[in-house]
Amino acid sequence: MKKRIIYPLLGVLFVLTSAFAFHKFYVGVFQVNYAAEKKMLQITSRIFIDDLNNAMEKKYHKKTFVGTSKETPADVELLKKYLSEHFSIKVNGQQKDITFLSKEVEADDVLVCYSRIKDIDKFKTLEISNTILVDWNSEQQNITHISAFDTKRSVLFTESSRKELLKY
Repeated sequence: MKKRIIYPLLGVLFVLTSAFAFHKFYVGVFQVNYAAEKKMLQITSRIFIDDLNNAMEKKYHKKTFVGTSKETPADVELLKKYLSEHFSIKVNGQQKDITFLSKEVEADDVLVCYSRIKDIDKFKTLEISNTILVDWNSEQQNITHISAFDTKRSVLFTESSRKELLKY
């Protein structure tokens, strides 16, 4: 009797643990902060380096090495282009230019990018579009945290949810 219960239970446990062990999470984390005293939106992006390079290679048909020891200035320019094509913000319905400031590698596998939008006075709406890595992998999810006017919100961007309008 014990064998009839234990063996199937062990089989189920093996299948469940092996399924989770081989599954990779496809998540990017973004932070958008409104710094009222500086009249600026500050944007921090955290993206897995290997996924980013794979997505850029698929889109531009060119091998890139962003965030690695083989990175070239051309790779960084392609990164800027990719970010500008896949992450955008409208303030009060008007598209705003995002300025890429810098980047750094965190924990050997995450690229942290810093950007900003200047000359932002008090606003009533923010429309954020975030499709980073989504066209490369339909399982990609981008969590975006927004802090403005003493409120914090979080939005999940996926293949089916690429844009969000926030009202303040």
